[in-house]
Amino acid sequence: MAKILLIDDERFIRTTLREILEYENYEVFEAQDGSEGLQKIRDEEFDLVLCDVKMPILDGLDVLEQVKQLDRVPQFIMISAHGTIETAVEATKKGAFDFIPKPPDLNRLLLTVRNALEKKHLVTETKVLKKKLSKKLTMVGESPAIQTVKATIEKVAPTEARVLITGQNGTGKELVAHWIHEKSKRQEKPYVAVNCAAIPSELIESELFGHEKGSFTSAHKQRLGKFEQADGGTLFLDEIGDMSLTAQSKVLRALQENLITRVGSDKDIKVDVRVIAATNKDLKKEIEEGKFREDLYHRLSVILIQVPPLKDRKDDIPLLLNKFLEDIAQENGSLPKKITEEAITYLKGLPWTGNIRELRNVVERLVILGEPTIGVEDVKKYADY
Repeated sequence: MAKILLIDDERFIRTTLREILEYENYEVFEAQDGSEGLQKIRDEEFDLVLCDVKMPILDGLDVLEQVKQLDRVPQFIMISAHGTIETAVEATKKGAFDFIPKPPDLNRLLLTVRNALEKKHLVTETKVLKKKLSKKLTMVGESPAIQTVKATIEKVAPTEARVLITGQNGTGKELVAHWIHEKSKRQEKPYVAVNCAAIPSELIESELFGHEKGSFTSAHKQRLGKFEQADGGTLFLDEIGDMSLTAQSKVLRALQENLITRVGSDKDIKVDVRVIAATNKDLKKEIEEGKFREDLYHRLSVILIQVPPLKDRKDDIPLLLNKFLEDIAQENGSLPKKITEEAITYLKGLPWTGNIRELRNVVERLVILGEPTIGVEDVKKYADY
């Protein structure tokens, strides 16, 4: 049941709103002025606050501004008999969901309450999912090589510097990009990932920059590209070395001028995007062979992060094994399997040409096909070496 707090110095208004909201099965609380309301918000967790603007001691806009500094922030609907467009705009700028004049229209009030509570639910759900994702994408390892990567992320993430991540397939380059975004000032904005190698060269421009309806045969409607989708946030261009030279030139323009143009349009669109790129190729060699633009390379590689292969951080394998065993058990709704020290030692001795991705696949195979306690014989049987 949603908890709603009414803050209004008029008893009649509070009583009327309480009766309406309780009839809709909401749990309703009251405060007779802004100061009392602010204290109740600090003491209890509410889903929604209906707050008068003009009140003695502390007015509604001041309450809203102070609540925004708290860890738990409910949705706010401002109500006032002295409403003006300026007041409504100010309330919205300070974070109010909506502004309703007194006396409130019943249908509009209930619709606004429902929409505000739905938004609160979505915000809460997003935060929970984000925590789960962050936990799942934890960067595991204590080896010197991975500690260097972690230290670089801590330094570069709060800045706006572009980052080029290099390393073999399966080493966790996207994980590095994810953590740069999570530790940046853009963490509340979109994180959009594009695998440049997976998109046909004739479609990459449409994918990145969008297209207008009718710009080519299958363009049945307007489409926003990844740059626009990531506006305000981070765009991760994976396998940038596989991008066509034509697309590279347009990406270069986007980085230089913060402008993109949809396919089939001549209108420039301003975007604010932090670009992080990754590749498993030697881009300097690609430049020498005329396959990659040198000017784009220098735009992308303000900061270089080399992700080490698993063979250079084998001391991290026991930690990775425990992480994967726990993750797989959680996915299957079971308890994590145990693994013997002999099996761990054997796994540490394997070459791991597919890096962490390969190790994860092997662990999943061992969980499914191995004994309740995974031993060295299971590893020899199912590790494909």
